[in-house]
Parts: sequence; structure tokens; C-alpha cells
Amino acid sequence: MNRNWRPTADLDTLRARAALLARARGYFAETGAVEVETPQLSPVPVSDPLLDSVEVRLSGRPGPWFLQTSPEFSMKRLLAAGLGDCFQVCRVFRDGERGRLHLPEFTMIEWYRVGRSLEELMDDVGGLVQRLSGAVAVPARRLTFREVVLQAVGVDGLTGTARELREALAERALDVPEDIREDRDALLDLVMGALAGPALGHDRPVMVHDYPASQASLAKLKTVDGVKVAERFELYLGGMEVANGYHELADPAEQRERFEADAAARRRLGKPAAIDQALLAALDAGLPACSGVALGFDRLAMHLLGLDRIEQAVSFTMD
Repeated sequence: MNRNWRPTADLDTLRARAALLARARGYFAETGAVEVETPQLSPVPVSDPLLDSVEVRLSGRPGPWFLQTSPEFSMKRLLAAGLGDCFQVCRVFRDGERGRLHLPEFTMIEWYRVGRSLEELMDDVGGLVQRLSGAVAVPARRLTFREVVLQAVGVDGLTGTARELREALAERALDVPEDIREDRDALLDLVMGALAGPALGHDRPVMVHDYPASQASLAKLKTVDGVKVAERFELYLGGMEVANGYHELADPAEQRERFEADAAARRRLGKPAAIDQALLAALDAGLPACSGVALGFDRLAMHLLGLDRIEQAVSFTMD
């Protein structure tokens, strides 16, 4: 008999997952965030050169269209319109992702707090994790990106060169793909993904903050010890990166420059590229000072339910 019709997760796990999601919605209701829905289809692909959108063709419509990798741009348009604190539970899609911690389709919780600093948002993320875990509160350890990379490979994560990173990876018997040998950010991603990240968040949550300015994405910049860093953090639990938060960039001119640089990088890689003009128009109209975070709910469920692989936390996969 063909057993492929059965869920990938057991039914008790799916019930526990549903309870976690209900608790998350309760947390946001109590903290004043409005639940919203935004379109999953966009006329522009993801701007990040390291991510890939899933393309979709629609009958009678010029295309291609793209399934969202995050609801961020649409939610910022709502913020610019004056909605205030908001959150969304949605399906997002990323091409080329499959592994123990990756699926091409997964559940994201994304939310924004108006008038909150990045430090306050880190407290907010900690509050949500505490609510879902139901355990005695254990404050998250906060480490800078510089500290984490230095501890992992002995190279300064903000000023170290591509050569220093390559040599440090080689000393640890990690192969560096030829196409990223001179790409400092890609090498830093390799350090975080293969060495630093898996060691974080086992005894208690870890917030890694103050990322390199070159990895600012949609975050504001600040100066620390004479070096520009991004007002960005990532939450690690059980060796997994679970959430990514920013003190949001609101300057339309600077955002356009970053979009143009990202689009040029995507074209060099042979990837589709376009700039979201609707978001830039919203920034022109005025995005309120805010911080926002995207949280991978399937990974969080994995951690809280003691699961080993992401497919054990979801009802079905494409496989």
C-alpha cells in the first residue's frame, strides 16, 4: 500500500504546533499588535542577492510573478499608511532550500513595533519565546557578531579580510566554494552557518547583534568603535537561527541605493532583479520609526517540541 499520503509529522505534534501558534496569537493580541494579511504574489523578486524567489506564471497577466520570501514590503506599506503595531502568520517560499533546517515553503511570523528600538524588540522576541515555551524565564545572552566570529575562527567579524576568513576555514577543514573565495560576506555566512551558529543557544537563547554594515539589508546603520554596523540581530535556539530583526531603515534615498546595489549583484549572478517602487513610495510618504522581526515558526516549533528535522514539525512537505 502507498503510505505517502500520511502526514510527515505525527498528530500529537501537529496538535502541539497548533497550540503554540494559538499562544503566539494571544501574545500579540495582549501586546497590542493587529493581525494582518498581505498578498503572497509580488511583481518583483526578492532583493537579497543570496535568496531566490519562486517564479509563478499567471494566465492573462504579464509576468513572471514571484511568491513572497517575506511579507516585509507589504507590511511596511501598511505601517506607512498609519496602521501601527502589526503581525502576520503566513506561508513564505524560497527556491533552492532543502535540508534538515530548510524547506522551500515554510511558516513565518513577522511583526513590527512602532517607536521601539532594536533592544526593545529583542526583549519582545524574548517575551514571545518565553510565552511559547512556558518555562521559567531565562534571559537571552546577547553577543555581538564580532564576538561570535572571533570565538569561532579567531578572525574579527567586522574588519577581517576574505583571505583571513579563508585561511581560518581551511584550518578547520571546511571547503570554500570557488565562487565565494573573494566574497567576504559569503565567507562570513559560511562561518556562521557551519561553525558559529550551531554552537549557539543550547543552554539559553542567544541574540547576535551588530552585524557588518555590508549585511544591513533593510536595517539602519550605527557606528561602534569607529566601525559602521547594522542595527540587526538574529535569535539562535538549539544551534539554529530562528529569527532576524532590524531597526528599520526609513530613508527612501538610502533604501533606493541599497536596492540598486542588490539588483546589480543579482544580475551579476544571473538572477532576476527589480526594485519595489511601491515600497519606495511608501518610504517617501513616511515610514514611522519602527523595528521589525521575521521568525521561522517551523524551526521554533522544532526547538520547543524537541524535534530533529524540520519536516517533523509540519503536516506535509513537497517530497
